Amino acid sequence: MAGLTDEEISAALQSLPGWQYQDSALCKTYYLNSFSDAIALVNGAAECAEEMGHHPDIDIRYNRVFFCAQTHDDGNIVTQRDIALAGEIERIYISLTEAAADMD
Repeated sequence: MAGLTDEEISAALQSLPGWQYQDSALCKTYYLNSFSDAIALVNGAAECAEEMGHHPDIDIRYNRVFFCAQTHDDGNIVTQRDIALAGEIERIYISLTEAAADMD
């Protein structure tokens, strides 16, 4: 799979709020209300990643979850697969936060 140009990455980041291009990867830290909310996000992202066959690096610190996506098997570059994965993680996060808001 071909890597994306800086321009293509910049354009894709317009639809991925809070995601940044750093160290040849797409990265974002999510802040959640609790540890269990953080784990719910990680579990949702893991399920999605398994379905896509494309796995992000994940770091969990209590209520913070840091995701980093790059295509390791193509030389640690950003490809369309990373854009799609970031979009799915963002969708899962929005779904979780909307569900939590509905419970309030």
